[in-house]
Amino acid sequence: MEHATKALSGLKKEDFQKVINGKETDLFFLTNDNGMEVAITNYGGAIVAIMVPDRDGNVANVIQGHDNIDDCINSPEPFLSTLVGRYGNRICKGCFTLNGKEYHLAINNGPNHLHGGPTGFHARVWDAEQINESSLVLRYVSAYYEEGFPGELSMTVMYSLSDDNELKIDYKGTTNKKTIVNMTSHGFFSLAGIANPTPSAENVICQINADFYIPIDENSIPTGEIRSVKGTPFDFTEPHAVGERIDADDEQIKNGAGYDHCFVLNKREPGELTFAAKITEPVSGRTMEVYTTEPGVQFYSDNWADGYKGQHGATFPRRSALCFEAQHFPDSPNRAYFPPVVLKPGQVYTQKTIYKFGVAE
Repeated sequence: MEHATKALSGLKKEDFQKVINGKETDLFFLTNDNGMEVAITNYGGAIVAIMVPDRDGNVANVIQGHDNIDDCINSPEPFLSTLVGRYGNRICKGCFTLNGKEYHLAINNGPNHLHGGPTGFHARVWDAEQINESSLVLRYVSAYYEEGFPGELSMTVMYSLSDDNELKIDYKGTTNKKTIVNMTSHGFFSLAGIANPTPSAENVICQINADFYIPIDENSIPTGEIRSVKGTPFDFTEPHAVGERIDADDEQIKNGAGYDHCFVLNKREPGELTFAAKITEPVSGRTMEVYTTEPGVQFYSDNWADGYKGQHGATFPRRSALCFEAQHFPDSPNRAYFPPVVLKPGQVYTQKTIYKFGVAE
């Protein structure tokens, strides 16, 4: 495929080709009429490159990723810009009850279950079908009791790149038995462009369309409260620099080691596709807007990275990325008053999330 040799990202298909448990991994390129390029591997659905111009037309990769399949598999950050499932975010003590039966999941984050477990959707080879130059469909059937979850879940995720520089992610899922589902895409966005070292994201201007957020305890589990952002470091209803209050003397900031909280998006009705967030990188002028049908977005300021190596010699220091993980709320199966995450046979799980790239005026 001649496209592979001309990839803007400098990534090569052959570096992502491997057979894992009888399934082939590969790299897929999406392009649009503006010359934008997105590179995705079917290993965990990881987005490994989003090539967009700055205000002077200089193109850089604005998402953190690796440049070969082995580094993806062995990444110090297992969820680096991958799909996450069956359940994004944390479930308290890895335990929940459904139909009167208690289920126990892997404990892989302190005392809790995180992001579908160590062999969740981020560590699976998805069946891939490139529909055209701007869209890719990934499919995965999660077996009954995989990672401890009930029901066999059939998930389809479509990535498409519009000529408005929107990367759209559409999810559809069905199950044969009652289960819980909370999918997300865990993009680590670095609008300055990845580099050695990737610049801090603390100067990035951030707006989040949320009047409320979900406080957490010292183990990052929701306290159960839904708290107003007003007068707190979590008020991004007007644009603020991310670093302005990231180390504030605030219990919630301390519990998250910075921002690692689910924001309750302002919506008139559940499931409507609405504006969630916008970030602007002042040096390059690059912008990203987030739209989603989900009730929440986990805003994570990459508080635990340590400068590990990524693609083409780039390094990823602490707080060099920002994540906007569109999702239902953490620990929802144990909170009856949070929006439900139960999927029953005959129902279809759906989600649409859009990351739109541009340049500030």
